[in-house]
Amino acid sequence: MQNTLPNKIKTISEFHQLRGLPQPKHPLISVVRFEEFQALREKGTEILLFDFYAISLKRGMNHHYKYGQRNYEYDFNNGIMFYMAPNQLLSVEVDDPASRPNGWMLMIHPDFIWNTSLATNIKKYDFFDYSANEALFLSEDEEATLNQLIVNIQKEYNNPIDTFSQAIIISQLETLFNYSERFYQRQFITRQKVNHEILVRLEDILNEQIKDEYLLSQGIPTVQDISEKLNVSTGYLRNLLKQLTGLSTQQHIHEKLISKAKEKLSTTNLTVSEIAYHLGFEQPQSFSRLFKNKTNQSPLEFREKFN
Repeated sequence: MQNTLPNKIKTISEFHQLRGLPQPKHPLISVVRFEEFQALREKGTEILLFDFYAISLKRGMNHHYKYGQRNYEYDFNNGIMFYMAPNQLLSVEVDDPASRPNGWMLMIHPDFIWNTSLATNIKKYDFFDYSANEALFLSEDEEATLNQLIVNIQKEYNNPIDTFSQAIIISQLETLFNYSERFYQRQFITRQKVNHEILVRLEDILNEQIKDEYLLSQGIPTVQDISEKLNVSTGYLRNLLKQLTGLSTQQHIHEKLISKAKEKLSTTNLTVSEIAYHLGFEQPQSFSRLFKNKTNQSPLEFREKFN
């Protein structure tokens, strides 16, 4: 089963066929149980690329799943729910071909939500872009809530299709995603040890990257660069920091730059242009605008206080 090229799954029907399932009752949406999957025949790695959204709640994981373009491994020792947007890579490393997890998988083709409120609103759910070790860690009550929503969706899915079917399922999907958003916000607060470690590492990384030699050679740190060093997605880090500190990743970077700028303005004779250069700005005007925006005074006005 070893194959370095992804198996592109264009339709939900193709995925049903791949896993030995009956054809879906609706071509654009499906709910399946992992217990019903056909057992994989051999050990190895399987790489999948879906053209549709996939939301899964899993227990009893014996396979190693990797998710996203950077191929980060998901932590399924605790986390049990994850979300995939279209065109995301999913790598499955099979250790025991006979084992299958418990739980369910909900697949939604983008055409199903076309021209509905969800087509626009789904973009606000950042968890579809989360990656390494960012699965949703559910309590028993939270899991029961989401399972009941899936039961409702599956019930409607199994009913004969009529003019109300899509609207009812769309409403239930929005409820599912809103609960997921709520549970993620709770997770940002309750996973204190993990979150504290991220904050400490963020501080260490920023302190290292705000040094003169780094700024001169590499320029101003980017959100993408910080996220990669922390091994988390940009969306997850932004939402985590917003919840814990009230500041986005970009704002944390700017706070460090302004602090460094204040130090140079008050303790050196460097010109504003020289300071801007030392801080990694290509244009002094960009530095002055940021400083004024953050402090309500220009760099020269700030320096005058110390003269």
